[in-house]
Amino acid sequence: MRRWMTDTGIVVVAGAVTVYRIAVAAVEAGDRAPDGWAYALGLAMALVLLARRRWPAAALATAGALFLAYHVSRYPGGAPAAPLWVALYSVAVAPRRRAGLLVAAIFILLDLQGRMLVEGVGPLDATLDSSTVVFVAALLLGEAVRGRRIRLELLAAERDRAAERRVTEERIRIARELHDVTAHTLAVVGVQAGVAAEVLEDDPVQARAALDVVRQASREAMAELRAAVGVLRDGRRDPDPGGPHDEPGELSPAPPAPALDRLPALAAATGAVLRCDGERRPLPRAVEASAYRIVQEAVANAVRHADADRIEVRLGYRPDGLTLSVRDNGRGAPGPPGNGLRGMTERAVGLGGWLRAGPAHGGGFHVEGWLPG
Repeated sequence: MRRWMTDTGIVVVAGAVTVYRIAVAAVEAGDRAPDGWAYALGLAMALVLLARRRWPAAALATAGALFLAYHVSRYPGGAPAAPLWVALYSVAVAPRRRAGLLVAAIFILLDLQGRMLVEGVGPLDATLDSSTVVFVAALLLGEAVRGRRIRLELLAAERDRAAERRVTEERIRIARELHDVTAHTLAVVGVQAGVAAEVLEDDPVQARAALDVVRQASREAMAELRAAVGVLRDGRRDPDPGGPHDEPGELSPAPPAPALDRLPALAAATGAVLRCDGERRPLPRAVEASAYRIVQEAVANAVRHADADRIEVRLGYRPDGLTLSVRDNGRGAPGPPGNGLRGMTERAVGLGGWLRAGPAHGGGFHVEGWLPG
């Protein structure tokens, strides 16, 4: 509707300008005074502009033919040229314009030749500038507008691609987090539930402690899963009306990014041995979070898949970063690398580090890597 109103307005303005120019045109010797036919030709040229969007080349050809008919009829000057300016602009700005530009070139050459014959001058005479230059300017204006539209479309497409990349990266990140959290929680639950089952009758206190670890791991996993699901659902944290410190409908705080100070609890919950080399120092939050997730996933794999009875985690604080090593004495990882190993590698490489995982010398499985920091 809006486009139709715009096109109708252009036709009305072009028609009004054409009628005015025909009415005030100076009648030279040998010219015919404008009559009804002259005005009809001018208005017909304006009406042709209704087709300029869908058929720009045909609109220009028709308007040009009417313009030449006006001159062949010996009416004064180039009075009805306004619709031609619009038609030339429309040809230049059209998405498919090869035929339109050909028609424009033919029309400008015919107009130039006709004016040369009437005026008796050469092609470079200054008296021809008033018509030819305006026609070319209309084409150049259309070319400039078309170029700007193309640039804006390219920028919009690039923004869309960047947004899609960000969405994909966020989905991969969330999937990696979900995988790590669930794998770790299942490993802790499996280990501690086994401990509780073994000592339930002989040492109820130890069994209760193991079940407390299970409960704490479940709470932490639920908090992290709730935050991830909230981002997937609507881009914000999920309200937790059932939390112990939340008001109804209040947004629960996002769980803090895991850091290396949580490794002792992870080792205790899974039975791993934690060792540190070098003087401990603060590292960037991204490095600590990635290091924790890598160790968490490696330990979970050792517990769930390798049937290991000894897992050694070693951290090395170096001047240029942090080294990681997780080694178990289990049966190794069967089959090709899964999502967990890929996720660990992506975390390390994403920070500019590296990670290797494979069978260890003498049996078991070994994960080692380095993170800058």
